[in-house]
Amino acid sequence: MLVEQGETILRLYVLPPDGDHVGVILPLDALFEVRVQAALRLWRVLNGRPPGRDPGRLSSDRISRLILALRTLDGLDDGVSQREIAGILFGREVSAGDWLSHDLHFRMKRLARFAQGLTEGGYRRLLRHPFRRQ
Repeated sequence: MLVEQGETILRLYVLPPDGDHVGVILPLDALFEVRVQAALRLWRVLNGRPPGRDPGRLSSDRISRLILALRTLDGLDDGVSQREIAGILFGREVSAGDWLSHDLHFRMKRLARFAQGLTEGGYRRLLRHPFRRQ
């Protein structure tokens, strides 16, 4: 079976089960570690064992941060101030006079910067998670 998606080609050869051993060919390229982990998970499943932790799964903290970033973007797009967004997201109202020195001010600045980075193409890094260096 050959599946083409843009520049990515996935080749999967399925042999009929006749009791013979099956092999995996892994190219020694930049994604070798990814391929080894995928092959190991496949081997575990084929042998009736649990596949183990999925290395591509995002942590719950990372998921929470992404959700906060998306909500921040929604608020900023609707013209809501960062102070008001912080009050909604974190459940703490901060007066306008205290805002510039409040810890939520700096947290919102970082969150807004992260969210803006996602809109400028940073979301593509999620597709390479956790293998961002390759």
